[in-house]
Amino acid sequence: MEYQYPIDYSWSTDEVVDVIKFFEYVEKAYEKGVDRDEFLAVYRRFKEIIPGKADEKNICGEFEDISGYSSYRTVKAAKEAEAGKKIKVRR
Repeated sequence: MEYQYPIDYSWSTDEVVDVIKFFEYVEKAYEKGVDRDEFLAVYRRFKEIIPGKADEKNICGEFEDISGYSSYRTVKAAKEAEAGKKIKVRR
């Protein structure tokens, strides 16, 4: 993709890597599908870095604006899917 991921420069290098990994999983969920359990594990780590709902909404909204991929819809699909299943989000 030809865009920059939204990051906070106060995060550690590991935190930046983990937030980018979450956004990459969101992209994959749209493009080819991802394992539901793997996605939720990556999302849990993302929530450790960005625990507040308002902060999550802001950064995910920024990501959606630049990429067209909805983190909210992807998380919702993962939570609704059965364990062990693959999730694929449609535009």
